[in-house]
Amino acid sequence: MAATSGSITVIINPMAGSLVTDDEIRRRSGLAAEVIAAHGERADVYVTSGQGEGLERARDAVAAGSRLVIAWGGDGTVNEVAAAVAFGPAALAIVPAGSGNGLARDLRIDPDPARALAAALEAPERTIDAGELGGRLFVNVAGVGFDAHVARRFNARGPNARRGLATYAGLVLRESFAYAPATYALTADGASLGRHRAFFVTLANSSQFGNGVRVAPAARIDDGRLDLVVFAPPSRMAGLWRACGMLAGGLTAGADVRMIPVREVAIEGATPLWFHVDGESVLGGQCLVGRVHPRAVRIRSADRG
Repeated sequence: MAATSGSITVIINPMAGSLVTDDEIRRRSGLAAEVIAAHGERADVYVTSGQGEGLERARDAVAAGSRLVIAWGGDGTVNEVAAAVAFGPAALAIVPAGSGNGLARDLRIDPDPARALAAALEAPERTIDAGELGGRLFVNVAGVGFDAHVARRFNARGPNARRGLATYAGLVLRESFAYAPATYALTADGASLGRHRAFFVTLANSSQFGNGVRVAPAARIDDGRLDLVVFAPPSRMAGLWRACGMLAGGLTAGADVRMIPVREVAIEGATPLWFHVDGESVLGGQCLVGRVHPRAVRIRSADRG
């Protein structure tokens, strides 16, 4: 579904957050074209139909000369568009519409679509870091363990399954009682950190998973580093108690939580590792390498941090 040709592209994922009707898809497409036209610009507006299409559309847009690609969707949509614009002249902007909206919340982007679109056109351009894990770029968080396990379960339910925060929260609660922590050998910036039995090992570019759940409160998206978080509670109840703390200000370092700013990390398991990048699950090798790419992504966002 395309509007008139221009140097701005809007990519709408109708499956982000919760499934929407055809009328709502048309309303979102029309709103995007209307707001952009009111700013004296023209745009191409696309609605995706499946995973990976956002990346393809964004790559095509960059190749055709778009200077701004707006991701209207959740963290997965943002990830696909960011991967297409990274290391290039085009900028990313976000209209948050997902279950978590981690990067959008960290940037404090307005959840109202019309205001988010206007801000994408009016806000100054800045650069932020990107992370990489297992050869896949991310802009919010990535990791192995419980969050990757939940992402795999959530995404495996199919495109027509009920989505949204309530569904995700219910899945997290159920899986937290069944998930068995694994042991990982960790190396950070060339120094061995030893072996850790961990509930999750996260690389955070921004401070949160989404919905205000702050896994790395000190993380900054433009400091040239990632925050490595190793979460290894001594018991399941202690883990749930500590997890609640992520909603009340953020996870804090302690005997069961290690937080280290890193530029490069290696995570090694006993078997090939499932990991996630911005909530999208991927099966990797037995050893995953993560690293930061400083100021790799241009983004339209007011610096309100």
